[in-house]
Parts: sequence; structure tokens; C-alpha cells
Amino acid sequence: MREVAIIGVKNTLFGEQWDRSFRDLVVEAGVGAVEDAGVAGERIDSMFVGNMSGGQFVEQEHIGALIADYSGLAKNLHVPSTRVEAACASGGLALRQAFYSVASGMDDIVIAAGVEKMTDVPSSKASSALAAAADREWEGIMGATFPGLYAMIARMHMHKYGTTSEQLAQVAVKNHYNGQFNPIAQYRNTITVDAVLSSIMVADPLRIFDCSPITDGASAVILAPADVAHEYTDTPIYIKASGQASDTIALHDRRDITTLDASVVAGRRAYEMAGLGPKDIDLVEVHDCFTIAEICAIEDLGFVKKGEGGKATQQGETAIGGRIPVNTSGGLKACGHPVGATGIKQAVEIVQQLRGEAGKRQVDGAEVGMTHNVGGSGATAVVHIFSRNR
Repeated sequence: MREVAIIGVKNTLFGEQWDRSFRDLVVEAGVGAVEDAGVAGERIDSMFVGNMSGGQFVEQEHIGALIADYSGLAKNLHVPSTRVEAACASGGLALRQAFYSVASGMDDIVIAAGVEKMTDVPSSKASSALAAAADREWEGIMGATFPGLYAMIARMHMHKYGTTSEQLAQVAVKNHYNGQFNPIAQYRNTITVDAVLSSIMVADPLRIFDCSPITDGASAVILAPADVAHEYTDTPIYIKASGQASDTIALHDRRDITTLDASVVAGRRAYEMAGLGPKDIDLVEVHDCFTIAEICAIEDLGFVKKGEGGKATQQGETAIGGRIPVNTSGGLKACGHPVGATGIKQAVEIVQQLRGEAGKRQVDGAEVGMTHNVGGSGATAVVHIFSRNR
């Protein structure tokens, strides 16, 4: 396979954007990434767009064609555009499809994008749409929601490893601290452990500040063969590996609900493809849909021993300047979680970090970064590794 580089990136603002439409958001992200790469529209060979549930959130299906049309890539150019869906991992999987499209030699210049417009419906409908990422027959119909499912993971983690609510709260505090320096973040305010612990209980032991928000937003990256990347940018960032794995969609069928086996396997496949290990990673964006999810992720990806994620977070190992900075963007918790876009937003953050363009949240000397994107309660996991160097 050919080596692949990212040559352009763009995020929209994340948050409640009632004055902007679904298509407005994704066109802004796509056009911005194209401009960042300095690529003419006629050079684009294909597009992959992550979107979980446009049909329920904005009553729009046929997403691929819609986005090609409103991006100016359908009429005359007829660029093929494919919608990719893997629940909250839709963006990461769109990036993976774009990566293999270029790596295989099928295409040269490819857009990988993600978008979700979630705030145009009542919260009850948004919750129902998100619940479709779980097993509808065995979980959703029985009343299980994602806060409830992750609360069970958290409670079991506490029981097995002694993880505390204070340690969960530290994840939220850290990510809000990082988010204040991210100009696109939905929440740019800092919070305290006491604020987290005194916030409204959602599903014991998870409180409202343990949960990521409902978000509108879009992100896009442009991929090209590494051999021509310098024709477009002085700072190409190379995709060294892409790993994906699946697990049971229902939580009750898992071997161990405190370990997301799909994350473990996707991470291992990415490490093997890149010829790297956890100690080689300078920073990582993980899927912190809930605070317990970040703790599980850093354990499952090998950054800390199983059961020690809460302790490592409390000791500052995952902060900017710590041993392994986690979620410098603010993560899903503070930056926001437009579910179809999250996996691409993570890639944009790593690219900006490796370019040295992350401002006050910059990780000094960052050379290698990772993204970790999860669908549902862990039925899909997608992991990518990026590097400044070929």
C-alpha cells in the first residue's frame, strides 16, 4: 500500500447552532479543509462522510449525495460521495475508508468528513436516536440509555479496582481545562471536582458533568499520497496506521464490561501496523463520551495498567505536560460530541498538535499522536496513529 498523508483540516464551531443547517456545517468544514490544503475541487477523487443519524436528527437521508451537491462536487464533477455509519464511530470509520482508498491506489485526493446536527430536536428524541446505537431489542426497549449503560461500566470498575467518583470527576475537570484553550469548543469554562460531584445525578454514579453534551458540528480532513503531499503543504501529517475492531453490541454479552475488547484489539492492530507501542505515543484523543470511558480507554490502549486509569488521571499523568496528554482538545466532554463528526475532529486536533498549531494547549515536542473513536458502548472501535515523519 501507498503511504498516506493529511494535507488539510478544518473544524466548524461546536455547540448549539440553531441558526445553521446541517448542510451549512458540513460545507463549511469541507471547503475549509480544501482551502487549507490548497486543492482545487476538480482534483478531488472521492469523499467519505461520517454521519450517525441524519434521518432522525434532521429528517434527511441520502447524506452522501446531499453533501456532494452542496459542496459543488456533484454537478459537472460527479465526485463519488459515500455516507459512513458506525454510531459515534462514524467519523473515525470515514477516515479509515478514506485512508484505504488512497493507500490502495484507487484514489489520490480524498475528503474524509463528519457531521451531526443534534439540537434541532427535543432532548427526548435525541436520546432515542442515540439509543439506536445500543441493542434496541435487548437494551433500548428495556429502558437502558447510554448514561445507564456506562454507569454500569463505572460501577463495576469501582467495584473491581477501587475507582472513585473523585477520579471520574478529575477527567471532566482536566478536559474542561483543556477546552478553555480550544476556540471551537462547546464549553470553554473550567470546572472543579466539587462542581462535578454536586451536579445533578443522571445514572448513578454518573452525574451531568460526567457526560458529554448534545452538539452540532462538522469536521473534515484532506488525504493524499505521501509522495505528493509536499506539493500542497509544508507540514503534511502521515497516517501510520488504522485499526478497527468489533464486539457484541449489547453490554450483557461482553467478557468483561470494564474492558472494551474492541478498543484493545483495534489499538493492538494499529500499534502493529505502525511498528510502535504505547510508549511511542506523545498524545492521544480518546472517546470520553462519559468520564469512565476515558479511564477505560487509557487502560485498554496500554497507557496505564488495567484498573489504574483513575489514579493516573488524579495524579496528573494525562494532563498537558503529563506523561501522556489525553484529550488536549477538551475531548467529547468539553469540546462537544456531534456524533458523526467526533472521529474526524480528533484527527484534526492531532494534526494541529503535530504541526505545532495548537496554541496554549500545545504539547511540546509532539511527534506521534493517536485517535480512539468508539461506537455505542464499545461494539465498534477505530484507532489511528499519526506522525510528523514518514
